[in-house]
Amino acid sequence: MDPDPEQSHPEDGSAKDAPAKKSSRRLRLLTLCAVLLALTAIAALTDTFGTLAQMSKREAAQRRQPSRTQVHLEAARYNGFDISNATIPIDEIHSGGPPRDGIPAINEPKFLPASEAEYLHDADQVLGFFNNGVARAYPLRILVWHEIVNDTVGGLPIAATYCPLCGTCMVFDRSTSEGETTFGVSGLLYNSDVLMYDRETESLWSQLKMESVAGPQAGQKMHWLASEQMTFGAWKERYPDGEVLSTDTGYRKSYNRIAYASYKQSESLMFPVPKYRDELKNKEWVLGILIDGHAKAYPIEALETLGSVPLKDTLGATPLTIAYDKERQWADVKHTETNAPIPSVRSYWFAWQAFYPETKLYKGTKAKLEDLQSPTPPS
Repeated sequence: MDPDPEQSHPEDGSAKDAPAKKSSRRLRLLTLCAVLLALTAIAALTDTFGTLAQMSKREAAQRRQPSRTQVHLEAARYNGFDISNATIPIDEIHSGGPPRDGIPAINEPKFLPASEAEYLHDADQVLGFFNNGVARAYPLRILVWHEIVNDTVGGLPIAATYCPLCGTCMVFDRSTSEGETTFGVSGLLYNSDVLMYDRETESLWSQLKMESVAGPQAGQKMHWLASEQMTFGAWKERYPDGEVLSTDTGYRKSYNRIAYASYKQSESLMFPVPKYRDELKNKEWVLGILIDGHAKAYPIEALETLGSVPLKDTLGATPLTIAYDKERQWADVKHTETNAPIPSVRSYWFAWQAFYPETKLYKGTKAKLEDLQSPTPPS
C-alpha cells in the first residue's frame, strides 16, 4: 500500500527533527523546574536565616535583661528594696540576716520618769536627747533589740538610732524632702552599719554616711542632731525630771540580757569592711565629728588623759571645745564661741575610717595637737 501522499517522507528531514525538539523542550522544562526549586530553596533558607537572626537578637536581649527569676532573686537578696540607682557599690551591701523589719523599730514609744526606771543600772549606757525643755533617754539595752525609735521630742520628730556592730548612737530629724517620715530597719548593712529605710518612699538611708543611698531619695542628706551618750547615772543626775524609754515596747525581748558581749571583746568583724587606715585597732573607740565635710576622730583613750582640761581644736573653720568625763563616759562638744552643741558620735575606729577614709586623727599629747592625714584611699 502506498503511503499517504501527505505523509512526510524521511528523506525531507522533518521526521528526524521531531524527537530532538521534544527533547529540547523537555530539557528547558527541567531547567526551569530546577531554577524554581533553587529559588524556592534560597527563599526558604533566607527565611530560616532571618528567623535565626531574630531569635539571636531576642536571645541577646533576654541575656541583657534579667529573667523574672533573676529579678525575684535580686529583690530577695536586698529584702525587696530597689537598689537600681544605688549611690554605693551594690556588692558592698550585705544582708545582716533578718528580713525587712525583722528587727522591729519602736514607733509608739512609752516613757517613765527617770526615778521609776528600775530596770536600769547607773552604769548602763543611754542615748540622751534634749529639745525645747524635754529630756529623754533611750537605753542601749533596749535600742540593741530595735535599733530605731521614732519619737517626737519637744515638738521635733526625731529618730534615735543605734548600730551595735559599729557601736554608733545617732539622732536624726525625721523631716525629709518628702515630708515627715518614720524609719524602719531594712535588714541590710553597708560597711557593717545599719541601713534604715523610710516608710513613705522606701528609700535606703545609711546611718554613718548620713544620707539616702538608694531609692527615690538617693543622695538626700540627713539632718544630724546633737545628742548625748553617757551612763544612766550621769544622765539622771543631769536631767532629774527627764523621761526614760519604757520596756513596755509591745515586743517580748530580753532587755535584761547583755547583747553582743563577745563581739565587743573581739577584734573580729562580722561583715567585710574596707580598711583604709590602720593607726588604731579595729574596735578602739573614737569620738567622730563631721563639720562641713571635714571629718576628725578623737580616740577616747586620748581624751581620757586630758582629765578635766577641755580640748580646744578647730575643724574646718569651726572652733570647738571637747570636754570628756571618764567616769560619766560622756563627751560634751560645743562651738567655742557660741557654746552651741555640736553633733558627735562614739564609734569603733574600723567603722569611722571606712566611711571617712580621709579623716584627720587626733593624737593626744600634752604638748600639742597632731593631725594625721590619710593617703588617698584605694578606688
